[in-house]
Amino acid sequence: MADHNALDIDRVANLARLALTPEEKEKFSRQLGDVLQHIRQLEQVDVSEVEPTAHAFPLFNVWADDVAKPGLPVAAVLRNAPAQRDNMIAVPKVVE
Repeated sequence: MADHNALDIDRVANLARLALTPEEKEKFSRQLGDVLQHIRQLEQVDVSEVEPTAHAFPLFNVWADDVAKPGLPVAAVLRNAPAQRDNMIAVPKVVE
């Protein structure tokens, strides 16, 4: 079992802005200790031959070329507009 006695669960709870009951402190201290034990196991893995990367897989540009195409006719765009004015969709004012 993980050594959760070394954890300052009160400090962790304070940083997370949590008010914990004594029962929750014991439960979460144990759970956090278990998580930290798993992290300690990961620290033992030799990654000296692994190149640091930002992503697990190489990224490629998947975007299509930006080519201008004809849009919808104004009548089709305004067909479902709840309100319109001067061939534009009218919306409620949101800024004072």
